[in-house]
Amino acid sequence: MRSTVRNLDNGRLEAVVPDIARTVLLIGDSQSEPGDGWPRQGLAAAGYKVYFCGRGGTGFVAGNGATGNYIDALRNGDWLLPSGTPALIVIQGGGNDAAHGASNARITENAEELISELRARYPGTRLAMIGTLARGEGHGGGRRTEVDRLLGNVAAAQNLPFVSVGDWLTRYGLAKDLADAVHLNTAGRRALGALLERRLRDLGLDRKPDRDAPPVLSAGPDAAGTARD
Repeated sequence: MRSTVRNLDNGRLEAVVPDIARTVLLIGDSQSEPGDGWPRQGLAAAGYKVYFCGRGGTGFVAGNGATGNYIDALRNGDWLLPSGTPALIVIQGGGNDAAHGASNARITENAEELISELRARYPGTRLAMIGTLARGEGHGGGRRTEVDRLLGNVAAAQNLPFVSVGDWLTRYGLAKDLADAVHLNTAGRRALGALLERRLRDLGLDRKPDRDAPPVLSAGPDAAGTARD
């Protein structure tokens, strides 16, 4: 049972996370949900412990029936957010919004509201975004690649670092490692995690290790991926 504490500002319970100052809060879908999801692997390799909030089948607009979309989940308490000040917040997703036909306007509006509320909830914590994994324009990326580009525009307008992954499946020859239409197998997740680590370091988003720091481990629930993002 995870220890909790009540946030006196909003009255909600939050998780007590050891070493919160070395922890990244990762918000995402089923690309991030498994314990070996590639966003988790990349962030852990970049020096962070990982605390995950999210569920497969959700996104900026899309909910999965049990959990609301990102902004609704935050507002309604579907997520047990961490207490204190994380080292970094990373928002990943967009695939389910692409699959469910969410409009550019709705995705943009909800993404901007999510960023605004996270900034208010965690003032001073850096935020970054990871886009929508896809094959890329001209290689069958379709709406997923379009949503990746849209989220990049949102990030730029909000002055947030952005990792575009809307063509990574073809750019890095990883389509062969797809386990289904949108999820990678074990080898693919490992390869993509290594690529993400490199990009995070290029953007200066890696965590510089403290002296005598313990090894980085993942935090948050481990769950198997689903057939949707």
